[in-house]
Amino acid sequence: MEPTRKENLFILSGASGVGKSTAAQILFQREEDYIVMESDLLWCSYYDTPQDGYRQYRETWMRLCAAISQCGRPVVLCGCGTPEQFEGCEARRLFQGIHYIAVVAGPDALEERLRKGRGIGDEGWIKSSLDFNRWLRLHGGQTSPAMELVDNTDLTAEETAERIDRLIRERIFGAR
Repeated sequence: MEPTRKENLFILSGASGVGKSTAAQILFQREEDYIVMESDLLWCSYYDTPQDGYRQYRETWMRLCAAISQCGRPVVLCGCGTPEQFEGCEARRLFQGIHYIAVVAGPDALEERLRKGRGIGDEGWIKSSLDFNRWLRLHGGQTSPAMELVDNTDLTAEETAERIDRLIRERIFGAR
């Protein structure tokens, strides 16, 4: 069945270890006006197709989010991604709009979170996260549509979640 209600979709992106999932967990615990989903829930090797921007993974999540939003609340989908990976999907038509928020941090802060906070020692993983974070910091605001950047270098997880919540509510309810 094709979804009949078109809500907004919010994509919460950021490099691995930057704090987006922690912020999403806080939002999930107190959500009332939107639904928070963690995209890692469905990840498996079947979707590991970087050559096409993980197209089937994006399509699957967008269709799922469209179905969930039939309850009248927008969905916030947390995971790594860029606007171009979502905007070209067939399922894009199922949403009134898609709003992109990227959590970023200073490189030293991100590396410390990866090494000490998450215990990651894989240099390739660390480099990949630092590279994506750097790309987001330099280009996220110029993507089409532009990503709203939340720099949490000096923020607590709670403060990061509050800034994200404020951005989401502005898009849902307008400036207050």
